[in-house]
Amino acid sequence: MENKTVIVTGGTQGIGKAISNKLLEENYFVVIADITDTDEKLVKNTLFVKCDISKEEEIQNLYSMIISKRKKIDAVVNNAGIIRDNVIWKMPKEDMDKVIDINLKGTWMMCKEAAKIMKEQKYGRIVNISSRAWLGNNAGQSNYTASKAGIVGLTRVLALELGKYNVNVNAIAPGLIDTPLTQNLSENVLKDLINAQPTKKMGKPIDIANAVSFLLSEKSDFITGQIIHIDGGKSIGSTIF
Repeated sequence: MENKTVIVTGGTQGIGKAISNKLLEENYFVVIADITDTDEKLVKNTLFVKCDISKEEEIQNLYSMIISKRKKIDAVVNNAGIIRDNVIWKMPKEDMDKVIDINLKGTWMMCKEAAKIMKEQKYGRIVNISSRAWLGNNAGQSNYTASKAGIVGLTRVLALELGKYNVNVNAIAPGLIDTPLTQNLSENVLKDLINAQPTKKMGKPIDIANAVSFLLSEKSDFITGQIIHIDGGKSIGSTIF
């Protein structure tokens, strides 16, 4: 193969888009799997596949299609996720179901199909995008926190299961990142969040993309089962196992 094949879920905007662009710069063949269509003209070495990761059949079709075209899958970046915030007594069950179905079950199903292929290849890299929210410090995010904490546990178990097959599994937990989501916050709320950062600034999507690039590279060959916080130091003092 001319270049390695990587799947990036939720790769059309925000952090996912930055990850896709970074990996393209590094000569990966990037398969962007997203439920949202993209109007952008796709560049060479890019394939867009519309995929709802809450549906197992769509994920299986995604992997089958890539294998038929590329013969192997070197890496998967599970970035797709949604937020439906509210205090628990006001949160509809549907919002809990939707967040768990996409953020956690979707990531689990993506990892399951990747594991089948990478185990046989005797090589692979999986990076799951969790969130600093997994620490449980954000009121109003019981569903989101549960999903992202689940990703942390999932990552560590898969690292144990797949390590002997030369498959590394790690997670990144972003903090306050400048994305369309944070741009919708009020000026006062955003100011308070930035002031709570030890670095007194927001992160950028490229900060996450750079870490993903490292974890997919051979430079990270002896790193697996780790949860890397990229949050401007906000998690300092929190309990991290």
